[in-house]
Amino acid sequence: MIISACGNTSPIKNPLNYEVQSFSFKNQDGQNVSLESLKGDVWIANFIFTSCETVCPPMTAHMKEIQNRMKEEDINAKIISFSVDPETDTPDKLKEFAAPYSITFDNWSFLTGYTQKEIENFAMESFKTIVQKPSNSDQVLHGTSFYLIDQNGVVMKDYSGVENPPYDQIIEDMKALLSE
Repeated sequence: MIISACGNTSPIKNPLNYEVQSFSFKNQDGQNVSLESLKGDVWIANFIFTSCETVCPPMTAHMKEIQNRMKEEDINAKIISFSVDPETDTPDKLKEFAAPYSITFDNWSFLTGYTQKEIENFAMESFKTIVQKPSNSDQVLHGTSFYLIDQNGVVMKDYSGVENPPYDQIIEDMKALLSE
């Protein structure tokens, strides 16, 4: 009897293996950030919007905690927050939204500059998560996970972004990807 393990060489247990679709969007400084520009980097992503009245403020605070821990651990990875309300969320609005969190933009980009339909399709195709803006509301329905993406643009894992994010596990998984 021969037993072989084919193809699963990932340092992440039970990787999701969702391929992020090609994109090129504008960040809070009006600069392009693309899948191509992130090649070679480990990154963590989420979906937020500036006029959110519920989950986005705590998600952003949790992501800031991850940014702090990355700095403490000397982890060279990126953070990407995709706006799910791109028509409202201009680069200036995104900067204004980030200000109370004392976010540093050296490794964190808030992205906009696409249509509502584009972000809805992108979120579903790349992250298997819903983004939907009802016509009768200024609030946008969206997933609340944090997604860890490897150097090749593959979503490896998702984590709770609202309730008790597993900070230690996220940092450990980032280190595992970076050690490859």
